[in-house]
Amino acid sequence: MNTQILHRALRFRTSRSSGSGGQHINKVNTQVELLFDVNQSTQLTEKQKQLIHKYLSNRIDQAGVLHITSSSTRSQLRNKKKAIAQFDNLVMEALRPRAKRKKIKSPRADAETRLRKKRFHAEKKALRKKITVY
Repeated sequence: MNTQILHRALRFRTSRSSGSGGQHINKVNTQVELLFDVNQSTQLTEKQKQLIHKYLSNRIDQAGVLHITSSSTRSQLRNKKKAIAQFDNLVMEALRPRAKRKKIKSPRADAETRLRKKRFHAEKKALRKKITVY
């Protein structure tokens, strides 16, 4: 999927960032929060919305809005670009097709080896027990 289509629905909120910057940090809103309403998106199918909710649930609030925050640089523009890049990566990863797990039957030798080791371990412990004679 081309995430450029989704960029039209992005909203941004800025705030004062924490960290280094001296007086600059106290005056300028450099932290950028990217907001994307997954539920209201017309570009996504229902299946895609479900996948995004499944894989990005820790970043989606109760209203179905995806939140991504960037405050790593002292420039609002650079933080905005980083947030968009992170959005693109997260959405592409969430929508990436997953390979189905192929069920296999474990070999008989594995079970026999496990039981043999278990028996050996039990015998080893049994030999440690003290025999009390009355």
